[in-house]
Amino acid sequence: MATTSIVRPPSQNGPYQDSYAPKNPTPLPEIVEALRTIVQLDGLTEPEYVWLATHGTERIGEEGSMIFREGEPTSHLNFILRGEIHVRRRNSGPLAFFIGRSGQMTGLLPFSRMKAYGGDGYTVGPCWVLDINKELFPAMLAAIPSMGQRSVSALLDRVREVTRMEQQSEKLSALGKLAANLAHELNNPASAAQRSAASLFGELRNYGDWKYQLGKLCLTETESEAYRNWVTSARDRMAAYSLAAVAPASPLDTSDREDVLVRWLESHNIPSPWTIAPALSETRLPTAILDELAAVVRPETLPIALATVASSLRVERLAETVVDSTVRIFDLISAIKDYSYMDQAPIQDIDLAQSLENTLSMFGSRLVNIKVETNYDPELPPISAYGSELNQVWTALIENALDAMMGHGTLRLTTRLAGQMAYVEVWDTGPGIDPIQQSRIFEPFFTTKAPGRGLGLGLDTAQRIVSKHSGFLTVESKPGATCLQVRLPIDQAQAY
Repeated sequence: MATTSIVRPPSQNGPYQDSYAPKNPTPLPEIVEALRTIVQLDGLTEPEYVWLATHGTERIGEEGSMIFREGEPTSHLNFILRGEIHVRRRNSGPLAFFIGRSGQMTGLLPFSRMKAYGGDGYTVGPCWVLDINKELFPAMLAAIPSMGQRSVSALLDRVREVTRMEQQSEKLSALGKLAANLAHELNNPASAAQRSAASLFGELRNYGDWKYQLGKLCLTETESEAYRNWVTSARDRMAAYSLAAVAPASPLDTSDREDVLVRWLESHNIPSPWTIAPALSETRLPTAILDELAAVVRPETLPIALATVASSLRVERLAETVVDSTVRIFDLISAIKDYSYMDQAPIQDIDLAQSLENTLSMFGSRLVNIKVETNYDPELPPISAYGSELNQVWTALIENALDAMMGHGTLRLTTRLAGQMAYVEVWDTGPGIDPIQQSRIFEPFFTTKAPGRGLGLGLDTAQRIVSKHSGFLTVESKPGATCLQVRLPIDQAQAY
């Protein structure tokens, strides 16, 4: 029985000690008994177990012993007879950590194209491993014919597990992006509502104080009637002005209006005019209306009357901000519920235009410098589909378009009806896809993004979902115009 250890240059040892061959080889019956714990070897005959035991190379290691290193050529099939091996990638990616436990067959398998170890393997607690050198694979397959099928089954299990983990990582990554976008979108209205609600308490007290001061003046019936008529007229004119199609005022225009109002207030001996002018400037009404108030009230009444009006306007603006912000939050929550089809049946009658809009709302924070154009066919009927899965498709296509444009460009979404097929197209004005790569973009794990920016599963997942709906996903690309087109059948009988 071979017991040679693996010798490495001291410069590669790092913080771990290498595993080594035991000084005294383990008795053959003990190795055979340990091999019986390997799940993949279940059902071998006694001579077959003995063959593995006599042709294997033992290695043992204490806590923290290095079994193999990332990037080293693979040359052995490993049976973990005792202990646990943790595998960690130095260049961490979506699968940065694995655990190999006793009773498992791992390492280089017959028929595998594995060239090098994908991470550093080190022991957690005492470990005992039996290696079969790859040069013995032909002899092993001849002596144990079932090892071919067992190895292929192990390879398929390995591929399925890695694929499952990669897809789970892709879903978590997508969920993280969705959560980040939603948090960004919710932050602005939530902050605005919080600030306005906090300011509202103080402003309501100020308004009450000014109303009290106005009441202490003991206005005559004539003065009170004139003041109420002026307030009613001013509010009617403000309402009419707000309903008119007027372009938003620029900051410079607002500042100029405040300066004009401050000069008017100073000319009428109004104290602290800078506290009143901002609220009045937001109404964008001419100073002539203030002249009307000055004409119907006494000079000593004018400061308190204007302060009362300005305070009431500030209270209303703060209340409007709270209402608008909470409406925006409610709209976002409604959009995310529609996007995820929460508490709904899996198969829905989907309005494709609305589905695209719900998905687009999840990317609000990334559309600041992106021009969005939509062209939805009003004649396109709803289609029967898995709504939440279709939204995954739109998410993948829109995200790829935004990544291609790097924050600047035009995103165009279109829907149309052609025969019995619904067409959905996502266009971007990015640099385009290299013709050599166009045939590979739907391959799993293929990505042109920098390491850590994508797993290469977004378009693969989108294609699988579209195929599940008996549809087609194609791409056409040239510099400045890339189109990802989805075709879905309208006829429900053909959808599944």
